[in-house]
Formats: sequence, C-alpha cells, structure tokens
Amino acid sequence: MSPINPPLAYLITFTCYGQWLHGDERSSVDRKHNKYETEFVKPNQELYAEQTKKMRQTPVILGDEERKIVEKTIKEVCSYRKWELLEINVRTNHVHVVATGNTIPDKIMGDFKAYATRRLKESGFFVKNVWTEGGSTRYLWDDESVVAACHYARNQ
Repeated sequence: MSPINPPLAYLITFTCYGQWLHGDERSSVDRKHNKYETEFVKPNQELYAEQTKKMRQTPVILGDEERKIVEKTIKEVCSYRKWELLEINVRTNHVHVVATGNTIPDKIMGDFKAYATRRLKESGFFVKNVWTEGGSTRYLWDDESVVAACHYARNQ
C-alpha cells in the first residue's frame, strides 16, 4: 500500500478583526461548517447582531502601508521556513495566500498571522487584535485546483 500523496499547495484565507462576522450576508465558516461539502453559516441578522455586540474593538482595515508590511512579512516567513509562495493578495479586510509547506496549513496560517501582527505592532499600526480567530485552509490536490486558487487569490 502506498502512502497518500500530500497536497500540492494550500489556499489560505484569513480576515481582519471584525470584517466578516457569523451571520453576515456573505455567509461564513465556523467549526461546524468547515468540512468539505458542508454548508456555510447562513446569513442571519440576529446572529450578526449578537456577534457585533461581542466585539472588543473597532473592525480593522489595512491601509496601503499596513498591506505592504503584511505582504513583505509573509514573503519573509515563506523564505525562512522554505515554503513556496505561489500567490499572495493582501486586501484591506482579508488576506489570500497560495503556498506549499512541509506542515499543516493551520500552522502556516498561524505563522503568517503571528509574524504579520508583530511587524504591524513594531511599526506602530496596531496595539490590539489584527486578525479574526481562525481562517480558511483549503487543500489543493491537483494542478488545476492550484491554478484556480492562484487566479482566485489574485483576482477575487
């Protein structure tokens, strides 16, 4: 019996604090709705209002300078960890990365968020939470899905 091949890459997406709450009209993913072919959390005004009340700070929006810092930091982390960065798009309210790595995608995402937070704080931009807890990590098993994920990350 041969071992299962690892994925070719991962599509990693994480949002800025307060930018994509559960119940939002765009739908969302939580622990119960984060498995292949499970439905997303549906839009729900009551849930959205409840999530808004729980916020401990104002939502985070990344300006041009902050976005440059996050992108540069993610590139540095990939270089240091010897992960291949295939695509990156740092938006004002979320980040998309397509990368390969010799570990699980949650570890990769955690490193990106931790180091980017550190660099943003060192630059004087944020003193509180920058990112939403968790994020999305999709396994990309074939060339077609890697190309599609890179296109999505770059253009969507």
